[in-house]
Amino acid sequence: MTHCFRRLTLAPVLFLALSGAASAQHAGHGAAAATPSGPAVVEMQAATQRMHAAMDIPLSGDPDRDFAAAMIPHHQGAIEMARIQLQHGRDPVLRAMAEEIIGAQQKEIAVLQNYLAQRR
Repeated sequence: MTHCFRRLTLAPVLFLALSGAASAQHAGHGAAAATPSGPAVVEMQAATQRMHAAMDIPLSGDPDRDFAAAMIPHHQGAIEMARIQLQHGRDPVLRAMAEEIIGAQQKEIAVLQNYLAQRR
């Protein structure tokens, strides 16, 4: 799971890339930046909302159990965001990274689920 945390930082980057949130104001005119819209934005917003809701777990007080239980929906959210990237994104580097994320996160979810299953 050592690569897990490095990959977790990709979610905000993908969100910004897909949403176009980094658009600047029109030079010299003070026009407000347009609100991002489109299928990728809607899907990304829904995916992040689902992930955050699923991560809102009742804590047990056991840091190992709580970590495993919260990371499963977090990783699932990363998988969903990576699939959105593959569906809508064009950048070959980010598409390749999205494919790697899907495989890595699926493996880590299996490890976390196994951990929880052994401790119930």
